[in-house]
Amino acid sequence: MARQRRNFSPEYKDEAVKMVIEGSRPITQVARELGIVEGTLGNWVNAYRRENPAEEAPLSIFERARLRELEKEVRELRMKNEFLGKAAAFFAQEYR
Repeated sequence: MARQRRNFSPEYKDEAVKMVIEGSRPITQVARELGIVEGTLGNWVNAYRRENPAEEAPLSIFERARLRELEKEVRELRMKNEFLGKAAAFFAQEYR
């Protein structure tokens, strides 16, 4: 026997999404309270987040400094990795 598909108004969907986003409550809990499927509410929340991306807060001075340190470390590690790859290729060629 096929279940009848339920239709929800846009206002209902908005309220359900706000309960998750603004209330910082898990989707499973809100879905259970409202009597809807978790996947459905999850889809509504994902669609809302795609349409309304949250702006990130600007980085603090400490975060910027840490970011610069990490970027420098990444550059150094990439150079070392490239060197080791070339060295391995050289010695593999010499071994033959």
